[in-house]
Amino acid sequence: MRIQISSWLLLVCFCSSFFGLHPILVSGRCLDNQKVLLLALKNEVQFDSSLSTKLVGWNQSVDCCDWGGVACDKTGHVIGLDLSNESISGGFNGSSSVFSLGFLKSFNLAYNSFNSAQLPLGFGKLTQVSYLNLSNAYFEGQIPGDFSSMKRLVTLDLSSSPYYTLVLENPDLKMLIQNLKEVRELHLDNMKISTHGYHWSGVISSSLPNLQVLSLKSCGLSGPLDSSLSMLKNLSVILLDENTFSSDIPESFGSLQNLRVLSLRACNLNGSLPKKIFQIPTLKTIDLSSNVILKGPLPEFPENGSLENLLLSYTEVGGTLPDSIGNLPLLSRIELRGCKFTGPIPDSMKDLTRIVYLDLSSNHLTGSIPSFRLSKNLAYLNFYLNNLTGGIPSFQGLNSLQFLDLSYNSLNGDFPESLLALPSLEYVYLSNNRLSGQFRKDIDVSSYKLRNLDLSSNKFVGSIPGFIFKLPLLSTLKLSENNFNGVIDLDMFGKFKELYALDLSYNDLTVKVNMGSKSSFSSELNTLKLASCKMKELPNLKNQSRLMMIDLSDNELRGEIPNWIWEVGNGYLRFLNLSSNKFSSLQKPYTFPFLLDVLDLHSNVLEGDIPIPPRRVYHLDYSNNNFGSSIPVNFGNVLTSTLFFSMSNSKLVGVIPQSIRNATSLRVLDLSHNTLTGPIPSIGNSKDLQSLDLSVNKLNGSIPVELANLSLLSFLNLSYNHLSGKIPQGSRFQTFTELSFKGNKELCGPPLKKSCDKKRI
Repeated sequence: MRIQISSWLLLVCFCSSFFGLHPILVSGRCLDNQKVLLLALKNEVQFDSSLSTKLVGWNQSVDCCDWGGVACDKTGHVIGLDLSNESISGGFNGSSSVFSLGFLKSFNLAYNSFNSAQLPLGFGKLTQVSYLNLSNAYFEGQIPGDFSSMKRLVTLDLSSSPYYTLVLENPDLKMLIQNLKEVRELHLDNMKISTHGYHWSGVISSSLPNLQVLSLKSCGLSGPLDSSLSMLKNLSVILLDENTFSSDIPESFGSLQNLRVLSLRACNLNGSLPKKIFQIPTLKTIDLSSNVILKGPLPEFPENGSLENLLLSYTEVGGTLPDSIGNLPLLSRIELRGCKFTGPIPDSMKDLTRIVYLDLSSNHLTGSIPSFRLSKNLAYLNFYLNNLTGGIPSFQGLNSLQFLDLSYNSLNGDFPESLLALPSLEYVYLSNNRLSGQFRKDIDVSSYKLRNLDLSSNKFVGSIPGFIFKLPLLSTLKLSENNFNGVIDLDMFGKFKELYALDLSYNDLTVKVNMGSKSSFSSELNTLKLASCKMKELPNLKNQSRLMMIDLSDNELRGEIPNWIWEVGNGYLRFLNLSSNKFSSLQKPYTFPFLLDVLDLHSNVLEGDIPIPPRRVYHLDYSNNNFGSSIPVNFGNVLTSTLFFSMSNSKLVGVIPQSIRNATSLRVLDLSHNTLTGPIPSIGNSKDLQSLDLSVNKLNGSIPVELANLSLLSFLNLSYNHLSGKIPQGSRFQTFTELSFKGNKELCGPPLKKSCDKKRI
């Protein structure tokens, strides 16, 4: 959303002058020649009449000064033309009738779809135009040279989308603006501007002395940021996001006493925060976020400061938050996510009565959470991933609060029941704290809008709280890793018509599954985690067309893994964990879903042939089973994307297939505790391998020399095999102890004490 704070009065002026808000300007009737030109324009351009709200209504029977998007002066000449959002897709060229509207002062073609067409010559004929907006109209290519003839321009907006790029190369930026002395607003976002180093800023400061709003976001500009911009004393808005300045912020920016908005997000800025900028009495918004090496503490803020938006997320800015932040009574948005702040949250924040959005997540804050009872407008509160302690304060009266994330702290005490009285609340995340206690059965619930509730990884006890089943819009429920107990019927969750994710894992619950043809869940279900829930039967998931993640591990499931499970999610299943059950086989025929990323069947009693996984799988765990068979010859050919592969302790026999050399993405390979024979195949192509465990087998032959060249290998266990010969020497092998090689009687050389017989070698 473009910010044009400084131009509000100017915009009102334009609207009054050009769009018929002033009664004097609409007293004249449309001149015939003006109507002819406008009707010709309508016939020239291609537009979607079903989406048009202006052009579609232009016709002979109505005075053209009353047409949508048209403004006339008192003599009947067209002075304003607004064809924005008209679904125009073509037919605009150098012979367009619009270039014959000699009295035109305002022209807006923004938000159309010209499908990569070049801007035509002809704009230079519009010498009276003071407002020109061609933004996001999907034009591409070089800006025509005659734009520089529009000497009365006050506002010029040529911003484009990242996918349709306008170019300023020949003519360049200097040639475009050198004659536009009256320009007060310049918007060229996403334009490819050809310029050398920081010279662009000197061109602007010398050519546009009246400039108030400068927006050059994502223009490919380089630095360093030059102090010449501070010569433009009327500048009130600077938007230069996503350029590569690689410099500090000039201290001279602090002399821009009319500055209201400064946005330099993701500009690779370095150095420290310039304190002087924060003292500018008119400053309302400062956004320096995503400058990952920008450092320094926050300065002290002046009393009754005007700042409304403070955005410094993902920088190195840190230290303690100053108490003087309470001096900013107009603050409505604070984003300090992923910074380096330490110490307590200032108690003065309770005085920020206008705060709407407060994000201090991913810092190192300590102490307790202050009360925000006076912050009646607070809608978003995020203290995720800090070191906060104490109880959760009452949120009574915060009727605008929609989002609350206090997860990953060390908060204790009971669940704050005051949350359930907040009528706007939709998202609550309290996971990974030390909250405890049992929920009352008669809790009043007013938060009927609640969609996401995450209480996982706490110390709650008792049965699943009854208030949960009074939340009709609940979409995500995560209660895992608590001490909830009792029997819960899975059918109870059928009342949630929008249920997207359910996680009840690792409590002391017994989940009861009613065997029937009907599913217990809504058709929206995407994630189901019921690990360690004492389940004896698989829930009916056959018709869950959107389900992508299933974790039913550590239960009491047995028998065949039904083949319908591979069709869940219409073949788009991405994650399946059925480990630590008592499954004995896979029902045939079966076809693994092509997009399956994680398949975990470890610690079952699977027997017989080893299932060949899909090629996309990156985590494959068949360990601790009873296969009693050999690894298929071509098995390695389907592991080209696999990062983790384990079949340890699965009663494997035969050799490790040579195809394992094609598993070049492996980081972990564990085939230990089997009865594998033959040599270790060459796996030198697995350059990312970090852990290799082939221990307790019957492998023979020498250790492949290329293993010693795996630079990332940090864990190696080849112990208790029948390997022989000299242990290869390499930078990584020198870090391994004899524990990696012991139990191989014919191995010799360091780190083993047994030296190698030269005759043998």
